Formats: sequence, structure tokens, C-alpha cells
Amino acid sequence: MAATPESPEKEYCSTSEAAQRLGLSLGTVQQMVENGQLEGWKTVGGHRRIRVSSIEEFRARSMAGGGHAPVRPAASSLQVLVAEDDRILQKLYEHTFTSWALPLQYRMVSSGIDGLLEIGRVPPDLLITDLRMPGIDGFEMIRRLRADPQLQDLDIVVVSGLTDDEIVENGGLPADVILYSKPVPFRELKGYVQAKIMAMQRRGRAA
Repeated sequence: MAATPESPEKEYCSTSEAAQRLGLSLGTVQQMVENGQLEGWKTVGGHRRIRVSSIEEFRARSMAGGGHAPVRPAASSLQVLVAEDDRILQKLYEHTFTSWALPLQYRMVSSGIDGLLEIGRVPPDLLITDLRMPGIDGFEMIRRLRADPQLQDLDIVVVSGLTDDEIVENGGLPADVILYSKPVPFRELKGYVQAKIMAMQRRGRAA
């Protein structure tokens, strides 16, 4: 009867094993399960078991590169710029945005200076940014954007691992900036994006 407990291990693995396979942190893997990027379930004791096939599928998608391609035509799409220097989180944003199947286009940058250049080239409808980034960080990027009269109304969402005290020590954030803590709360973020899209569509109908 010893084979019985071993057989599920061929199909499922633990969170730590999944993290090793993907080269990610435990927290990131847990977040991927919560957001449906990996298939998994919890044991009676509260331990996650993750389907090995979903891990391999995610690895295959990541190696294939992916997608900055828009989900919908640009004319009817919400334009989103994500400033995040962690390549794994960039991939997670990409896969999650694609899975939503919402009318949005997204671009990725890895630093505040690249974010400012992209915004200067094509201003987005929404900026989602980390705070700790090389060169010009998120704090400085936001300060420069809010100092520009043409960009003062740009909607900004910050997703950061910094504590409230650390944010205050770095000068704080404007009152109109929405702040989320890492791991990225994709459920709340999706609701915010959907609200933005609905407002955009209402304006389009009114016009």
C-alpha cells in the first residue's frame, strides 16, 4: 500500500518544490496559485499542492516570451504602463492581464527613467508602478509626473513591498495615488481596471 501516497506526487508537488522548479520565491508561487496562474489545492492541514503540469505549462509560456500584443484594438483599449524591474513580476503581470481578456493594452518598463520616456512618447490611461527601481525610482518618477501640468491627472497605482513608514521616510506619495502592498493584489487591481474601462466606454458613448 506504500504506492498510494506516492502516486499524487507524480501529479502534484509542494509550494517549495514548485518554487524550485520555477526559480521563484515561495510568496510569488503562492500568489500565482491564488490568481489562477498555477493549478493547486490545499490539504486539510492547509498545505498547498500544485499540479506539476501547470508548472510546466507556465514555464513553457514564459520561455516562449509573450506578449506585449494588445488584447483588443487600440482605439477601444485602456492603455496601461507597468513600471517594474522584477522580470518575474513582469511576466506575472503579462500573463494575468492576458487571462483577464479585457480591452486593454499594456507596456512594460524596468525603471523610472524608462517610464518617463514612455509616458512622454505615448501617455497611458493608467500607470502601475513599483517604488524601488534602479536609477530614477518610483518616488522620483511620480514627483516629476505630478509636476508636469499635462500629466497631473494621470491615474497612478503603486504596488510596493515598502512599509508605510518607509514610504513616509522617502517623502510619501500624493494623496490621489492608490497604494497596494505586494504581493500584487490582482483581484483588487482587476476591479480598478474594469472601473476605468467602464468609465472610458461611457465617455465614448457620450461623445
